[in-house]
Amino acid sequence: MAQTADHGGGVRSLRVPIPDNPLGHTLVYVVDTDRGPVLVDTGWDDPDSWDALTEGLQACGTSAAEIHGVVITHHHPDHHGLSGRVRAASGAWVAMHAADTAVVRRTREARPEHWFTYMSAKLAAAGAPEEHLAPLRRPRSLPGLSPALPDREIVPGELLDLPGRRLRAIWTPGHTPGHVCLHLEEEHPAGLPGRGRLFSGDHLLPEITPHIGLYEDVDDTTAVADPLGDYLDSLERVGRLAPAEVLPAHQHPFTDAPARVRELLAHHEERLTGLLALLGTPLTPWQLAERMEWNRPWAQIPYGSRTIAVSEAEAHLRRLVKLGRAEPVPGTDPVAYTAV
Repeated sequence: MAQTADHGGGVRSLRVPIPDNPLGHTLVYVVDTDRGPVLVDTGWDDPDSWDALTEGLQACGTSAAEIHGVVITHHHPDHHGLSGRVRAASGAWVAMHAADTAVVRRTREARPEHWFTYMSAKLAAAGAPEEHLAPLRRPRSLPGLSPALPDREIVPGELLDLPGRRLRAIWTPGHTPGHVCLHLEEEHPAGLPGRGRLFSGDHLLPEITPHIGLYEDVDDTTAVADPLGDYLDSLERVGRLAPAEVLPAHQHPFTDAPARVRELLAHHEERLTGLLALLGTPLTPWQLAERMEWNRPWAQIPYGSRTIAVSEAEAHLRRLVKLGRAEPVPGTDPVAYTAV
């Protein structure tokens, strides 16, 4: 039986499972418009997930064939994965921010071996040990290499083309370079105080801190992004918006966005302070990741999650360097960092 919820005011949600993932499911939102339902995100591209999506749409009184459009908060496969199938079933348009569309285009065009070579070099430069690098030298096929190419661009600050609704895009980079939140500029159906409702994607979740890693561009090794800085800035912007209710892509809806924003800002400041204490001794990004606090001991973190953890350590290091609180140690290879 599909799990759906009615949030009032022509907005419903349904749960689309994410295979083998502790997050469990993506909340896909169905927004009524004058031209038919529009989806906010679609869920993971998997047969069971597709079945859950189609059953959930039926429980909401519609079907995949009737979808007018798809608005994607960001390019990750648990959000964008089923967009192509929805478009094939309905002819719906698919909209995404240009920065994430560029990631999708690169993903579609990249040869798997090119990506493995890039990741191997990147992890070696971060100080990864040989046992972590060895599997990357055995190229294999990668899932999710053909995500649907969006055909519409989400432009920050502009209203999306949802007839009869007021849905405004807010660019919130950090989790991905083109992540957007979507502000439904309509009075809350239950009269809650605040400014409308916010579809927050992965930017603002009630109990989880979203992953902030480095933005990957296999072909551009010169760009120096500061994703954690981007995330903290866009968090503050969402906090000032003060929506009456937040409709996130995971877990459950919640109120008091400014309080949650304050918690996340404090969490990252505390984490940066903790990393500075660790950097009393020069450490590579890999060594720093080994010593950081995660939801389980490093020895129990699986292979793929270690790669993600190192990316997060690098994002925090980059922020500390930009703030002048840490610096690379000259002559180290792989590069080690120390507190200033």
